[in-house]
Amino acid sequence: MQIDWQKGLIPVVTQDENGEVLMLAYMNEEAFKLSCESGYAHYFSRSKNRIWKKGESSGNTQKIKQIKLDCDNDAILLKVEQIGAACHTGSHSCFFKELDILGNSRIPSEEKSRIPNANTPSYGILDELYHTCLERKLSGDETTSYTAKLYKKAPNSYLKKIAEEACEFTLAIKDFKAGAKGEHKEAQPAYDIVYEGADVLFHMLVALADVGIHPEQLLNELRRREGLSGLIEKANRKG
Repeated sequence: MQIDWQKGLIPVVTQDENGEVLMLAYMNEEAFKLSCESGYAHYFSRSKNRIWKKGESSGNTQKIKQIKLDCDNDAILLKVEQIGAACHTGSHSCFFKELDILGNSRIPSEEKSRIPNANTPSYGILDELYHTCLERKLSGDETTSYTAKLYKKAPNSYLKKIAEEACEFTLAIKDFKAGAKGEHKEAQPAYDIVYEGADVLFHMLVALADVGIHPEQLLNELRRREGLSGLIEKANRKG
């Protein structure tokens, strides 16, 4: 049986050796071939817009034990040996929330005990914040969460903050440079640049999560431009 790649990305249900569902992901033909050739699960990330090996940053890899195809040839069941946690939160499985009939979610106490503390291998701060933003967007309480409050009045709320924080970042740079030149005595210290820059980046992440673009896509664009003259790159955009 051949996989029906003409249908686009193929959903993949991944289970551990005990049959517990770990995650739902997607593969394209190249990710499937890499998985078969290497023996470790590779997926296509829709948010990052690229192929990724499970555990490439965290070390929580998935060694493939069995691959099954459904009756329509357009869905895969993957059984794996899971090394470490499957979920970016540190939980063994991505499916640790329970929903009631109204759609409200909760984490059972037995599941909370399975989610490790801050010593969990990091998936990268940008990735963690991006997923936090997604969580706040879907189920955050605006009375206790600043991010959820931003989403309540999106997009104007976070767009305004991006403009404000970018202006403050600009002024922090200007004051720092002026102080370095001795133009005035009360120049802002360098850490103000870090604080204001972090504020700009955070609100950018809020915006990116709202439109479903992972920050790694921005990094990939910078990698694409590496070695290319900025003048040429801009000229190509106009063309």
